[in-house]
Amino acid sequence: MRPTDPIADFLTRIRNALAAQHRYVDVNWSKMKENIADLLKNLGFIENYAVKKEGGIPQIRIYLKYADARRPVITGLKRVSSPGLRKYVGFEDIPMFFGGQGVAILSTSQGVLSGAEAHKRKVGGELLCLVW
Repeated sequence: MRPTDPIADFLTRIRNALAAQHRYVDVNWSKMKENIADLLKNLGFIENYAVKKEGGIPQIRIYLKYADARRPVITGLKRVSSPGLRKYVGFEDIPMFFGGQGVAILSTSQGVLSGAEAHKRKVGGELLCLVW
C-alpha cells in the first residue's frame, strides 16, 4: 500500500532510524525524495545517499550521520506542507529558526532549495519541511 503523503513517510523513516541508531535507512525512490536527500547531504545532515534498484523497485539508501557518543546530527524533522493543506511562502516569509541552525526545505520553480538559498535567489515556494 502506498502512503498518501510520501514526503511525510520519508521523514518518518529517517526519524525512526535515528531513534533506533541505525547506520542507514532505505526508502522508496522518487525524484523529490532524491532531491531532498541531496540537499540534506550538502547541508551536512546526512553522511551520504545512494540510489539502488533491487527487484525493479528503485530505493534510496540514506546513510545517517552521528556526532560523538552516537548522538544523531538530525535532532528534529517536521513536515509543514501536506497534500491536504499546502503551505506556500514568499522569499520574505521563509522561516529562520534555532539561530540559523535549522533549515527550511522548499520546493520552488528552481528545484528543491534550502531556505537560505531560496532567500538568496529571491524565490518562494511550497514549504516542505523543517530540519534541525
